[in-house]
Amino acid sequence: MDQEKLDQMRSTLNKLEDIKNSQESILDKINHVITDLFQHPDKELEKAMEDAHQTASENTEKINEAMEEYEMRINKLETQD
Repeated sequence: MDQEKLDQMRSTLNKLEDIKNSQESILDKINHVITDLFQHPDKELEKAMEDAHQTASENTEKINEAMEEYEMRINKLETQD
């Protein structure tokens, strides 16, 4: 196995992990706004935050799936040595 290619793939996996962490942070911040809206209701903002939360959740799922598949490809390449 080409070590340089494997190193590049691991680097990409690390970047995907960073993206996932950022997306989870966005979800957390959206949840804080939603919680704040319990005390100061705003129907329009609530709807916007619910939509944003749904999109962020879907993005997180897609990133997790991509990471799992990519990690399996890396593991497969590593075992071919």
